[in-house]
Amino acid sequence: MEIGKALTQLESEQAKELFGKLYGDKAAENIVRYQNLVRDFAEKYGGNEVRLFSSPGRTEISGNHTDHNHGRVLAGSINLDCVGAAAVNHTDKVRIVSQTFDQEFTIDLNDLAPSPAMAGTEDLVKGLLAGFKRSGYEVGGFDAVITSNVISSAGVSSSASFEMLLCSMLNTFFNDGRMDTVAYAHIGKYSENNYWNKASGLLDQMACAVGGLITIDFYEPQAPKVEKIEFDFASQDHSLIIVNTGRGHADLSEDYSSVPNEMKKVAEFFGKEVCAEISEKDVLNRLAEVRAYAGDRSVLRALHFFEENKRVDAEVAALKEGRFSDFLANITASGNSSWKWLQNCYTDSNVQEQGITVALALTELFIAEKQRGACRVHGGGFAGVIMAMLPNDIVDEYVEMMEKALGEGNVYRMSIRPYGAVCVDELL
Repeated sequence: MEIGKALTQLESEQAKELFGKLYGDKAAENIVRYQNLVRDFAEKYGGNEVRLFSSPGRTEISGNHTDHNHGRVLAGSINLDCVGAAAVNHTDKVRIVSQTFDQEFTIDLNDLAPSPAMAGTEDLVKGLLAGFKRSGYEVGGFDAVITSNVISSAGVSSSASFEMLLCSMLNTFFNDGRMDTVAYAHIGKYSENNYWNKASGLLDQMACAVGGLITIDFYEPQAPKVEKIEFDFASQDHSLIIVNTGRGHADLSEDYSSVPNEMKKVAEFFGKEVCAEISEKDVLNRLAEVRAYAGDRSVLRALHFFEENKRVDAEVAALKEGRFSDFLANITASGNSSWKWLQNCYTDSNVQEQGITVALALTELFIAEKQRGACRVHGGGFAGVIMAMLPNDIVDEYVEMMEKALGEGNVYRMSIRPYGAVCVDELL
């Protein structure tokens, strides 16, 4: 699309309608955000053509640390996103400017080996490009200017949002739009696993790529079963709230990796690879032997896996049947299991730093006083974010309390947006 036409189209009635679906009451300011991005792209790279892309962050409603052991999740895309203006440059170079993190780098498509550090945005992009080629898809040179308001290092998947944005660009530019969101997710997982040394599953990428409120069964990880759930939290007069408790100072890579690895240790006792291939009954029937083989925390984490899968099914059924109070009760149960059984609310390397558990304690006291609402740890855990679901009439009071305790600007009201990773101008 011509740059001038892109700017004009962003002022159209169709754009206002689309941005209303994407951003709710922040539609107008996001139209300006896109217009500024187009102008920045033109100033940086010149040319006459540009395409616009968006990929949301995600909220994990239930299914905490189940995807990597091929379990079930309930998740949704949120109204915070990573946005890019991009165009093919007809070279063998990928040139990216990340405004949010003040980064600018160029990748040669003929040299996609990770750096010795295996960390950072450049390695992540190399991993995506290598993943495309490894999966039989085409890649090529392009220029992009990217900005993001997805909270970084806070459990709403800023990295997966960025990954799925680039997958959408590569699919649009070089693969005729033929790829599906499952392919996106596997390539993002490949990049994190092999270029970041992060033992992630598919949840983050799938939730960002698909969009809307979805439940995913990862039992067959190459072809996970995805179902969209038609449910509007606003219709229940409730808000989904994310509280950023602050990034922990410790390196959490070992903590994150220990969860899937310990669950898999339990499965290994039975000659299997992941917990989805065994049953809770199997573990309980041979508990003493499993404890001796895998360790007690591993057993507890496996039990969390089995019970969390049941909760996802119960929550999906409750939403479909309009039993919102039952849904909230399972949110609370999920949070309790993550805290006590999964044990991902703080890192053992610094037990005096417990931002998540402090935030949960404050929220639980608030909910106990009001006798309404639910809360739980959100995302990978150990540091970062909690989720609360509260009636709208007490949200302002909750926000005021939490910002007084944790600092202003750390509490976010979220909405579930209907679109995942998309080429925006194709929707206009």
